[in-house]
Amino acid sequence: MRVIGLISGTSADAIEAVLCRIEGAPPHLEVEVLGAHTLPFPRQLQQRVHDAATVERSDVQAIALLDADLGELFATAAQELIDTSSESAEHIDLIGCHGQTIWHAVREDGSVASTLQIGKCAFVAERTGITTVSDLRSRDVAAGGQGAPIVAYVDWLMLRHARSYRAVQNLGGIGNVAYLPPLADQTTAPLAFDTGPANVLIDVIVTLLSEGRRSFDQDGAIAARGTIDEAWIEQLLSHPYYALRPPKTTGRELYSPAMGAELLTQGRERGLGDDDVVATITAYSADSVVDQFARFLPRPPDEVIVAGGGTRNPTLMGRLADRLPSGTVLLPLEDVGYASHQKEAIAMAVLAYETWHGRPGTLPAFTGARHGVIMGSITPGRLTGRP
Repeated sequence: MRVIGLISGTSADAIEAVLCRIEGAPPHLEVEVLGAHTLPFPRQLQQRVHDAATVERSDVQAIALLDADLGELFATAAQELIDTSSESAEHIDLIGCHGQTIWHAVREDGSVASTLQIGKCAFVAERTGITTVSDLRSRDVAAGGQGAPIVAYVDWLMLRHARSYRAVQNLGGIGNVAYLPPLADQTTAPLAFDTGPANVLIDVIVTLLSEGRRSFDQDGAIAARGTIDEAWIEQLLSHPYYALRPPKTTGRELYSPAMGAELLTQGRERGLGDDDVVATITAYSADSVVDQFARFLPRPPDEVIVAGGGTRNPTLMGRLADRLPSGTVLLPLEDVGYASHQKEAIAMAVLAYETWHGRPGTLPAFTGARHGVIMGSITPGRLTGRP
């Protein structure tokens, strides 16, 4: 089958679209990337997404209109990918569209009550004519799971090593990890959970410092100029989230613009310059990953494979490399055959493929669900002869 995967992450800076050829069934799944496209978010639309992900700056009408506008943008991303590929829409079987997460409702005990992704995929199916699988998280939540990390099952299918223990760490807005015992180990259970903030708080603080002129610390340059307040990091890692046992998830409802603004205020009250605040929060983001590895992984991984926007921040990556245990190798996803920025879009294509074939797209060990579930809702296309 030829399947398109679409996703936009917590930062809402772009839609990643990939076209894959997928054949076979687990554990012998073959995935080949045939084409890829990145569609940047218009700045005003990005701000609307960030506003919708807060209680203070959103309302039901704003979310309803944003839902439709994002549906159109996902449809545009899919169509632009088709237009730049060697395939016509008639030869594409399926689209897997994650949508844009704007709220992840976590109860005090760490369980998830609901999760909301918007971007009406009826628009994607209507504009492209291709059957579209969407709302991929909700069935797992209905089965008692976290609905996340949603990509971990695909990591399990595609990235396990014959002998090495791997941790696949995403550094998007929020960090998440999939711990993958090797194929030779049939007894150790896999594990997946959100590790905490990756880029989200850095982005908020840089946006505030630049009065909106910049939305991220390009190349980690600001952080590289600053001095790290190690004592403050130790305090930040005492947040109750880090003590919660997996499975667990989080998002912008916790690591919010309000938290970023409060951290900037706290840093200044500690006598830090603005560069020092960015440096410290960047180090804190890296240290939260290492902290969670030490607390919850069954053993230190042999390899940590990293993906996501944080891989383009050498200051963040340098801190992470320095803090990992001796003997643990830090690898970019490219070293195992995939482009980092395409990873989650590939996963959406694989999950849609598994849904179409009536197979579960989760492992209970990853999400905490009572059982594995077939994920998503299917919106039929209108192209004759296609699924």
